[in-house]
Amino acid sequence: MQFTATCPRGLEGLLAEELARLGAQDLREQPAAVHFSGELELAYRCCLWSRLANRILLQLVRARVNDAEALYRAVAGIPWEEHINPSGKLWLQFSGTNREIRNSQFGAQKAKDAVVDRLRDKTGDRPLVDRHQPDLTVALRLQRDQLDISIDLSGESLHRRGYRTHIGAAPLKENLAAALLMRCGWQEIADRGGALLDPMCGSGTILIEGAMMAADMAPGLLRGSFGFERWLGHQSDIWSRLREEALERRRRGLERDLPEIRGYDADAKVLFAAEANIARAGLERQVRVSCRAVKAFKVPSHRDVQPGLVLTNPPYGERLGEQEALRETYAELGRQLKQEFPGWLVGIFTGNPELGHSTGLKSHKQYKLYNGSIPSQLLLFEIHEGAPAGSQPPGARLSAEAEMVANRLRKNLRTTGKWATRNNIDCYRLYDADLPEYAAAIDVYRSLEGKTYAHVQEYRAPAQIPEEKARSRLRDLVRAVEQVLEIPQADISIKERRRHTHKGGGQYQRGAESGRSFWVNEEGAELEVNLWDYLDTGLFLDHRPVRRYLREFASGKRFLNLFCYTASATVQAALGGCAQSTSVDMSKTYQAWAARNFRRNGLDPYRHQLVEADCLEWLQAAQQNRRGGYDLIFLDPPSFSNSARMRGVLDIQRDHETLIRQCMVLLAPGGTLVFSNNLRSFKMGEGISGEFEVENLSGKMLDKDFQRNPRIHNVWKIRQS
Repeated sequence: MQFTATCPRGLEGLLAEELARLGAQDLREQPAAVHFSGELELAYRCCLWSRLANRILLQLVRARVNDAEALYRAVAGIPWEEHINPSGKLWLQFSGTNREIRNSQFGAQKAKDAVVDRLRDKTGDRPLVDRHQPDLTVALRLQRDQLDISIDLSGESLHRRGYRTHIGAAPLKENLAAALLMRCGWQEIADRGGALLDPMCGSGTILIEGAMMAADMAPGLLRGSFGFERWLGHQSDIWSRLREEALERRRRGLERDLPEIRGYDADAKVLFAAEANIARAGLERQVRVSCRAVKAFKVPSHRDVQPGLVLTNPPYGERLGEQEALRETYAELGRQLKQEFPGWLVGIFTGNPELGHSTGLKSHKQYKLYNGSIPSQLLLFEIHEGAPAGSQPPGARLSAEAEMVANRLRKNLRTTGKWATRNNIDCYRLYDADLPEYAAAIDVYRSLEGKTYAHVQEYRAPAQIPEEKARSRLRDLVRAVEQVLEIPQADISIKERRRHTHKGGGQYQRGAESGRSFWVNEEGAELEVNLWDYLDTGLFLDHRPVRRYLREFASGKRFLNLFCYTASATVQAALGGCAQSTSVDMSKTYQAWAARNFRRNGLDPYRHQLVEADCLEWLQAAQQNRRGGYDLIFLDPPSFSNSARMRGVLDIQRDHETLIRQCMVLLAPGGTLVFSNNLRSFKMGEGISGEFEVENLSGKMLDKDFQRNPRIHNVWKIRQS
């Protein structure tokens, strides 16, 4: 059988590992879900034992659906009489749209009609529609023209374990709490006898999930019911056996001497909720809470407590109070941890990493997760004996010149950095020659795992600057980046590069092969970045608004991407719902890179075609063969190229009119060409302005991090007059 486990964003990798341990096969990750295969017993086991999944779906059919009638036929073709009693209760959950089915409510209504009509035709009876206590929940997901029809075996979301009837003001979902514990290696810490403490425990979710893991308790044991229990395909003998096995494992686990698991909170009222939840979970003997302020947080002294894990989810500022008022709370926590917890691992989960830095601790690992819709980070710290955590190593003090650069970087973090955080932007320009003596661009990249990297592109120094002075300034710059961003020099990529070079000249020159690539998020797209092996990184940050524009404009359109590089623009257009795409570039390296981006984001290679070709020759051939009908074309050529593989030399100022006219021939009626280049002296030819409807979008295509230089790139929208 084919199954899908859904989960919160950021937990896909952990969920895949958990499902593999439970026996799942053929695992395949996608955003917020993991697909796998196995027997029905495996699905039951996942419902009972998964600490991370939201739902377990049994896939019935995957069908191509391009309109409402095709949707009706696909749903009506399923033998629903084998899944639900005709007089039972039914609920359908429909998500997604395409060009013809533009409303999920309409899709749900059409699917419901198909199920009801099928059952009435086969049995003479029809089910009631009831979302609260259905006998069968059907999950339908439409992505462009592909429809997945599944049975929801979970019923209520699996994160609802059944023990939490009382919650605090800012609750942490149970499966997210379990994920934090897993990221911290809690199971291994518990196995060696290490303790679990939470100094701001709220309603106790982290503590309860930690105790359930340590005691080998199935998270689904306390639930009242699962969706599969009223499904006609349910095999109760298998389920009864699995449940009895879980009950026996819980009995044995609770008989063991578990490590100390204890929580504190300054709010006595929220501790009543924690105590009620702990009692409902049956863990009164294993988990204790007491009222204590952060400034009194210490290792419990009543028993021999082994160093272990301090894990907490403090207030973020956005939810429970002003950030400035919370800084002292975080700082006090940091002071107590340094003084009282040497040898412990500390995890702080926060939606405001800047507040996390107020602890004065230096994190050695960061994981990016989401608390609901809030982008958040799990910051991990090791508290060492002897030296205050986060202190600088000997000799790390910055020179006066480097301190000047560091102050500018700190200022930019308070402005551009906060802007990026608010807008969920993980990759952005932090500094662009703000101080003339330190002529460089510094870009920040945060990986999907939450690790921070820096990309330093030094602009070539003027001829009158001695080489040694230029090298000294570069060293100052790198030291400042290392200290302000709190990252090791190994995670800083350093390149020398002329200011005017962008997508031309030497963009395909390679450095020493490192193989150090990682994945980043850009508005839901996951894109591969390599800071070391090439002059450029695989993602042009200044084109972020252009990609956003293409995504918003692409729904239902045939899209052509010329000089596509790593095809990040195509990925965004595809996620925006373009009907199909063609991406052309002559580089084997970047075509392979684009293919990895496509696979990572689940793009269908039959609908999204990669073409390795010289764009100049491809355009000429496309005209001769009367290829065309594109609704949206993105033309983003280098400013200059004389690559040995090209038919000739490309000079964008000289050649842009020819390129634009060739593209306009390929447009369908009413289509749009988006033309971009990075030649700062570029001027649009008068012939183009007179022949077509031309709109200069350059000023609208600058995000905050690139507004220092409004001539960073040119963007034009061109349509037939």
